[in-house]
Formats: sequence, structure tokens, C-alpha cells
Amino acid sequence: MQQKENLFKKYILLYVKGLGVGAADSVPGISGGTIAFITGIYEELVNSLRSFTPKNFKLLFTFQLKRFWNKVNGNFLMVLLLGVATSLYLLAKIVLDMLDTYPVATWSFFFGLILISTISVLKTVRELTMPVSIAFCAGTVSAYLITILSAVQTSNELWFVFVCGAIAICAMILPGISGAFILLLMGKYQYILGALHSFKIDVIAVFACGAVIGLLSFSHFLSWLLRRYHDVTVALLSGFMFGALNKVWPWKVQTNPATNQSLQWTMERFSDHSQQLVESNHLPHVFEEMTGVEANLYVGIAAAAAAIILFKTIEIIGNRKKKIKNKIKY
Repeated sequence: MQQKENLFKKYILLYVKGLGVGAADSVPGISGGTIAFITGIYEELVNSLRSFTPKNFKLLFTFQLKRFWNKVNGNFLMVLLLGVATSLYLLAKIVLDMLDTYPVATWSFFFGLILISTISVLKTVRELTMPVSIAFCAGTVSAYLITILSAVQTSNELWFVFVCGAIAICAMILPGISGAFILLLMGKYQYILGALHSFKIDVIAVFACGAVIGLLSFSHFLSWLLRRYHDVTVALLSGFMFGALNKVWPWKVQTNPATNQSLQWTMERFSDHSQQLVESNHLPHVFEEMTGVEANLYVGIAAAAAAIILFKTIEIIGNRKKKIKNKIKY
């Protein structure tokens, strides 16, 4: 009975983590991979996805369903993906509304969360070497360059939707690189989000097929890197997270080169390719001068601090549980 209760609690917690991953993946600038890293399920997720091999698929095709399910860590993936799907369908609009209604507080919360998680992930590096340092710098620069790219207009043909699914899903499982932001760069963010809300079966199915193929292919490579080059890979992923902080800076300004008018960042203007707005980050007092909007500096600091406290609280609780489990084992 106690074992069943513990299993139920474990799956409820995993479902909540899935909600977090889905909510993050719906926002341009936040990676679901970052949330997976923060919540301690990243390596299990990558290894579970990697287990979809021809050998294991053979079990499925020969109707050895229970063995196949156990081999691919089916319970873990099912509960996690259920949380992600629920979040994408129900929470995506809430998160986007928060960005429009309370932009400084929302971006600050994300900023604090990613900053503290980057530091925490870096602590798992066993030895600081030159390759590790280079990997961190490379990840930081790469993610930063991705965040300053401009969105483009692209085709709505199903073949391109498939390609977008394959590429975006790879970004979604990389900490720091947002799959939603990659979709924005490819001009498909609003189109895919609209298809989800209006339940366009053809678009959703093609996008999902691209995502599955991209995910299974990329997860094998990522799992191999984590096994063979753990410290370098973790440093690279941490660099991705650190470099992506540029995208979640709370005091963003969008300037129209034609009119020289500067306004506070909004999702609507960012997604409107026709305006060709230039996006830039500024210190709070400069932001106020340029936009005429109150910077809400203390709100931003409080939100970032809340994210850091929340993360550290979860981390402390998690460490205590690990210590208790280790004591029981020995």
C-alpha cells in the first residue's frame, strides 16, 4: 500500500514537471530542456528517448508489448508527455497573457530561474578543464547569437511544417535554446500555436511526426555525448542556458527604424514580421527614458529573487530526499 502511494506521488510530481516543461516550451526564450534540467529529469528523459531503437521496436512489432514498454521507460514518458500536452493546450495562453500583462515580473522570474539553474548545473561538472571552459564559452556565444537573429516569413506547406517540427523539438530538449523561439525565427510560432488551439489535425499530425523523428534522432546523439563526455557536454548545455539570458532580459525595447519610436516589448509586435522592429535590451533607467513606461525595478528584483528562492527550496528538499534514500539503502 505504501509503495503504491509513493508511486502515485512520484507520478503526480512527474506530471507537474511535465506541466513546467510544456509551459516553458510555449514561450519564446524559455527552453523546456532548461526546466527538465532544473527539475532533475533531463538525463532520464534523454536516455528514455534514446531507448527507441530498432531492437526495441522489434519487441513492439512482435507484440511483446510489456517488454517494449519497460525497455523505453514507458510510464515515465507517458506521464511526462501528458503533463507537457496538458500545459501546451491549457497553460500556453496563460503564460503568454502574463508576458503581455506583467512583462517585467514574468521575464524577471524566468531570468532568475535560468540564472540560478545555470549555476546549479555547472556544479555537476566534476573537473574544471580547458575543454570544459571552451565548451561553456562556445555554448554561451552560440545561444547569444541565436537570440539576436531576426524572424523570417516562410511557407505554410506541410513539408516545411514537418521540417520545423524536427528542428524545433531538438531545440526544445536543449537547455537554454527555446524551441518556441526557433519556431519564431522560422516564422511558424503563431501558425503552430493557432493550429493547436483550433485543432487542425493535418498540421498538428505533420508537425508531430517531424518532432518525433527529430527527437529520436537527436536524443541518441545527446545521450552518447552525456555518457562519453559528461563534463564537456554539461558545460556546453550550461553555456546555452547562460547565453539565452539575453533573450529573457526584463527591460526589452522594440524600436521602429522608420519612425524611431521605441516601445516596450510585446509578443504581438515581435510576431509581426511586417514592422521590421529592432529589439534591444537596456538598463531600467534607460528603458524608462526610451519608452516612457515605468521600469518596475523592485518588482523585477522581487520576481527574480522569488524564482531563485523557489529553485533553492526545491533543490534542498530534493537533496534531503536523496540523503534519506541513501541511508535506507545502506
